[in-house]
Amino acid sequence: MNKIRKGDEVIVLAGRDKGKRGTVSLRASDDRLLVDGINMVKKHAKPNPMKGVAGGIIEKAMPIHQSNVAIYNKATGKADRVGIKTLQDGSRVRVFKSSGEEIKA
Repeated sequence: MNKIRKGDEVIVLAGRDKGKRGTVSLRASDDRLLVDGINMVKKHAKPNPMKGVAGGIIEKAMPIHQSNVAIYNKATGKADRVGIKTLQDGSRVRVFKSSGEEIKA
């Protein structure tokens, strides 16, 4: 079970975007996340008139390693760790380690 999923609000712990918050838009691989507005880079794109793509310098978000982000707890306003709790019916849910409350995704 992935502790950080698509749609979660995360805060960056390390790197040049440290302290910024964003929403996970994609899990690029098992250990990399694409977060909106985080790890933005400038890419030089060639024009492609067949596809209608204009050339120039475009800014795009690149994947960031999941160890460099933590889930954001709105109740405390800080980063938090994620734990897994098994309910009576056998289903597993994600919970905040600090408070024990369930994470609503």
